[in-house]
Amino acid sequence: MEFDLRKAINAISDIVQNRPAPIREFDQIYMKVADMVIQAEYVARVFNDKNIVFVGDGDGIALSTAHLKAQSVINYGPKSITVLDFDERIVNSVRRFGEKLYPKIEILAYLYNVAEALPPEHFGAYDGFHINPPWGASNDGESVITFFERGSQATKENSLGIVVMADDPELLWTQKVIRDTQQCALNLGYVVSELLPQLHLYHLDDAPELRSCSCLFRRIDPICMQTTSKPLEPTRLENFYGKNSPLLFRYVRERPTLNTNRESDQLYILEKLEVNNG
Repeated sequence: MEFDLRKAINAISDIVQNRPAPIREFDQIYMKVADMVIQAEYVARVFNDKNIVFVGDGDGIALSTAHLKAQSVINYGPKSITVLDFDERIVNSVRRFGEKLYPKIEILAYLYNVAEALPPEHFGAYDGFHINPPWGASNDGESVITFFERGSQATKENSLGIVVMADDPELLWTQKVIRDTQQCALNLGYVVSELLPQLHLYHLDDAPELRSCSCLFRRIDPICMQTTSKPLEPTRLENFYGKNSPLLFRYVRERPTLNTNRESDQLYILEKLEVNNG
């Protein structure tokens, strides 16, 4: 891994300036800049010349990866990147910034909430996926597993998946979530190809030292692939974003402002999720 660190940090600062303010209630807790550089370079290396999907991307790692390649900080990276996110502010910020990167790299973004079935046009369409979901401290990792399942559904037989999860050996819940995610991966035909422990730090006031790992999964058994995508059962929505914080909203809608080039205000409208209780 050799590149100009100053150029890399300057490139990532463009992404930080572009991304919307986080909504803590939805576990939008952003990764620190130096660790964004590390993760973006890793994503570029793992997914070199592949078409990949990010299922959720508040941190801006998708744009960071694309920008590093477009700015020639690195000479490798994905062929194309698609971002699926329930926050219209993020979707629009990716689209606006992505226009500047084309044709060096194609990056697309669409509104999508993991509580709903994966749209057919994204099912089995990509070579790999990346997720950094709510970490599941209050729902036994169910939120991580949900995002993993959607990433798996969106990818082809011989796919790769990068999963970012909380990782602190002193916090038992983080280790149980990592274990249960690996079990879910096995059930879906994946094995762990690489684990980079305690790699990232976040702007997290109540736990500033809590780190996350980056785990690379490789699908080896396509017979375990899911053939359909269905909405989540209501019980899987409970405690999704933390204790007594269920998944209730379908989309965060952007409220238009005069500031179209950079998001600086927490201006948004919440759109309720309609749950079918059968």
